[in-house]
Amino acid sequence: MNKLTNSIIKNVVKKLTYAVLLASMAFSAWATSLDDAKQQGLVGEMPNGYLGVVVESPEVNELVSSVNEKRKSIYLNLARKNNITMEQITALAGEKAINKTQSGHLIKTPEGKWVAKK
Repeated sequence: MNKLTNSIIKNVVKKLTYAVLLASMAFSAWATSLDDAKQQGLVGEMPNGYLGVVVESPEVNELVSSVNEKRKSIYLNLARKNNITMEQITALAGEKAINKTQSGHLIKTPEGKWVAKK
């Protein structure tokens, strides 16, 4: 990669980190439910930057839908501002989310299996 590409990626990662922090604050109404859902293994982080449903229920589906709608809005804004694709943004977001996932919480492997993060 050239210097310009590296600079753009670093800038996007910084903005993505900030966006994830803001999104976490925006989810404060859901915070306990989201934390509980992760702790109970009802939801998990996916490589595509979105939250996934592990155990179906109306409440879990609503929570995941709400979180993912907010994430998508953040990702679209970052992609537009940095003139990169949604695929690039979601890949970076997925990597960051999985890296930040607590040990024992579920993550989805690239093969599509849910596993507890070590």
